[in-house]
Amino acid sequence: MTPETSLFLDKADRTLQEADAMVSIALYDPAGRTAYLAAFHAAPALISERTGRSVKTHAGVHSEFHRLTKNDIDLPVDLRAFLRQAYNLKSHADYDINPDSGLSPDRAEDAVATAKRFVAWFRGKLAEE
Repeated sequence: MTPETSLFLDKADRTLQEADAMVSIALYDPAGRTAYLAAFHAAPALISERTGRSVKTHAGVHSEFHRLTKNDIDLPVDLRAFLRQAYNLKSHADYDINPDSGLSPDRAEDAVATAKRFVAWFRGKLAEE
């Protein structure tokens, strides 16, 4: 594993700790956003390790992540879709102004749990490669 890959995964781990803290104090929208960001940091780890390139924009990471994982039969379907789906949580937290449309506690906890599985799966996969 390259040093850059490790740095991306370490950032994802720190971001997961922040998401846990947010859920624990009922900050559900920020927890959903941060769950996405944890996955967002893990995805460039995969990209960096497999291509030797660094992609930093959300669109670039999403596109390259999709390209690199589209034929990976070992990657659980829900984890493959999580990056795209969780981006909606980030958008909601960043832009939705309706005070009644907040993320539910269950949805926030689910997003954080899935982000943990996402990061762990890619950490394990990249350690094997």
